[in-house]
Amino acid sequence: MRRLLIANRGEIALRIMRTAHAMGIATVAVYSDPDAAAPHVQAADEAVRLPGASPAETYLRGDRIIAAALATRADAIHPGYGFLSENAGFAADVAAAGLTFVGPGPEAIAAMGSKLRAKELMDRAGVPVLPGGEIPASAPPAVLAEVAGRAGFPLLIKASAGGGGRGMRLVSDEAELAGAVEAASREAAAAFGDGTVFAERFVTDPRHIEVQIVGDTYGNAQHIFERECSIQRRYQKIIEESPSPAVDDTLRAQLGEAAVRAARAIGYVGAGTVEFVLDRAGQFYFLEVNTRLQVEHPVTELVTGLDLVEIQLRVAGGEPLPAEVANARLTGHAIEARLYAEDVAAGFAPATGTLHRFEIPGGPGIRVDAGYSTGDVVSPHYDAMLAKVIGYGRTRTEAARRLERALRQARVHGVTTNLSLLAAILAEPEFLAGQTDTGYLTRHDPAALAAPDESVTAVHALAAALARQAANRAAAPVLATLPSGWRNVSSIRHTAEYHTGTADLIVAYRVDGPEVRATVNGEAPGEHVVMRACTPDAVDLEIDGIRRRYRVDRVRGDRVYVDGPGTSVALTEVTRLADPAAAVQAGSLLAPMPAMVITVAAMAGGAVTAGQPLIVLEAMKMQHTVLAPADGVVAEVRVKEGDQVTTGQVLAVMAEMEQPDAG
Repeated sequence: MRRLLIANRGEIALRIMRTAHAMGIATVAVYSDPDAAAPHVQAADEAVRLPGASPAETYLRGDRIIAAALATRADAIHPGYGFLSENAGFAADVAAAGLTFVGPGPEAIAAMGSKLRAKELMDRAGVPVLPGGEIPASAPPAVLAEVAGRAGFPLLIKASAGGGGRGMRLVSDEAELAGAVEAASREAAAAFGDGTVFAERFVTDPRHIEVQIVGDTYGNAQHIFERECSIQRRYQKIIEESPSPAVDDTLRAQLGEAAVRAARAIGYVGAGTVEFVLDRAGQFYFLEVNTRLQVEHPVTELVTGLDLVEIQLRVAGGEPLPAEVANARLTGHAIEARLYAEDVAAGFAPATGTLHRFEIPGGPGIRVDAGYSTGDVVSPHYDAMLAKVIGYGRTRTEAARRLERALRQARVHGVTTNLSLLAAILAEPEFLAGQTDTGYLTRHDPAALAAPDESVTAVHALAAALARQAANRAAAPVLATLPSGWRNVSSIRHTAEYHTGTADLIVAYRVDGPEVRATVNGEAPGEHVVMRACTPDAVDLEIDGIRRRYRVDRVRGDRVYVDGPGTSVALTEVTRLADPAAAVQAGSLLAPMPAMVITVAAMAGGAVTAGQPLIVLEAMKMQHTVLAPADGVVAEVRVKEGDQVTTGQVLAVMAEMEQPDAG
């Protein structure tokens, strides 16, 4: 293999390139119009444009990708993960074009592409499976009841053709079943082109354990230990680790044996993952086989010293599994955190924008696999993951500590992320005790975990106000030599107001020499506050004898990021005079994120009840339903299916329902 085309984008494309280049293999990138300046394009030896923006126009166009490989004389195509990585038709087309597909054959992908067929195959191979069954399209109530009877409540409705939490609904009783099936089928059809769904028994708060497998073309199959991926939101993982704190040597051997049976049952070639749920009694059940490299593969690499991409490329080139696979041993512990562009407080709504600053520190025991850099635009077209940050240590505690510190030192400005939530989880006692399962973020409110302490936020707001004054004075020649906060009438205080998304912060302060006399919402941040240094981008404060440095970054006119020791706070400066044109009509339902309108169920003049679905939006592979906030009448509908909307755009306007005249 001399030249490899990577049919993907972002961090996984860069990850594959690193190994390919180290092996002396040239690389070809493909890119959509929004990705024209992306890091993976710049890192490749050659790049080919896929005209368009949406995945359907670009990264899901197998014909265009194969044409790009042929035009650049590539020998092979690596699909990465997502997009076409588990598309049997694409794998077959790659082979038909005389190219090597870096992954399992189309037969294995097809066998696992239907979760229903996969479960049947695993059952025959002796791998434990959960009870349930397929739900035919437009199934009558009797069929729904029959399938539910086999699975039992609570049950999970799942898309047969996909994963990642899309097309998935939890059902607690029969009254919810028909609606959940319809919604899951609609979402599955939109995401995967196949609306087939099935039901299976829902194991309450299990652990999510997966086993890394590798196979070659000579019939060899081997497992490379397990990973735990239990901390999830919307059925998507955000923290993964290896080894699992719940798995001992005996259980590890049983899981590994079941995973190898699964691999051999489908003649698996390349790197893949067999996923299981582990209940509280220690019994595990098959979920699915991911016939590709997993997002969380770095934790396995760190605890074994193996390069899974190198193994993939060598196997694809016809080599047998290397001896180091059979001799692999677990050493130390690794934990991965997925950094997403999303608003935790808004229910993990995807976020977009320009990364004004994107800095994640490395260091001993820290690996950063990022697909973005400072200045890049996070668009609504693709998955919201910005980077994977992985901590490694001799023990689980050390790995968690290193990873938490790296996250708390990161500076990610311009786009809302889950950075604070990830860091908070790594320091939370239940996590540190290894007591993690899929119910973790149900027991622990994500918004509360991610929120900084009020006293910390107050000091950050003070630092922002002082830095703003320093910037104002630096911009005015007459005032440039004066310290921030100085006034010729010392009894009058400066004021500034900030909003954090959950609270308003009113800062009042004056500076007397090095002394700062300040309050935030009427409370002093300390008895003795001294300003040791202050510039437009850094404030050095000593509060009650403890000195800390705050870095201040103004992204645009009103948005300010303040990075202090261990905590980053995003503030919006409140303007003193409101713009009358910015007023929004009463009763307006606003878009919570940039998205595409995929369903409009509301009709102007129609009566609706509280909680009734009105509009369905889709962004970054996730759907969001806008519900009627109260009983009323839809006065206006301002969007139609297929429209692209921006955050805060008015989708519809509600009016109160007229009451009949009592007379």
